[in-house]
Amino acid sequence: MAAAESPSAALRRRDLCSRGIRLAGKMRADVVDLLDAYVEQQGLDASASVAAVEGVPLAAVERWDEQTGTQRLLENLAAYRAFRALLAQMLEEQREQLGEADAGLGRALAALLLQVSAFAYHLEELLRLESRGIPGEEGDGPPPPPRLSLFEQKLRGLGVLRELAQWAVRSVRDLRQLAKPSPATGTAPGLAESP
Repeated sequence: MAAAESPSAALRRRDLCSRGIRLAGKMRADVVDLLDAYVEQQGLDASASVAAVEGVPLAAVERWDEQTGTQRLLENLAAYRAFRALLAQMLEEQREQLGEADAGLGRALAALLLQVSAFAYHLEELLRLESRGIPGEEGDGPPPPPRLSLFEQKLRGLGVLRELAQWAVRSVRDLRQLAKPSPATGTAPGLAESP
């Protein structure tokens, strides 16, 4: 049985969760805007179907309601670390493809990369608050994929942005769940449990 946390720790967690919800909401809005610009700039059809992209974590979860708070935080952290590497790769490919021809799209990708990095750091803060060790990063994310054609790179980028938008929605949902006090103990559900 986990001990009840102090009121100051509970308040700090709720504050971190609230700020995280705002960050994730802003990130999702920016991703949706960037998706529109990306589709137009890359000459893609907005309704194009993109198969699962290697190295991109999927936001869908089976038995979501059975996850502990720690599991939610760890999965979110792993996902945003992967997105950080994928967005950095997209930014590099964008610079190679267009140079300075479309600096606007490059700036938008760079800004999104900063948001993803800031959100990953925010998740690390939540894990620290819970006195959980923060898993180390294995390398700098997923290994680089095999060399893709220009069209395949464009489709992969579309898949990355679409899935990142879904992760932002999931993150809001996860953080709302974490911010709820548990009826029995007054602590957030699952956070005091062992992983």
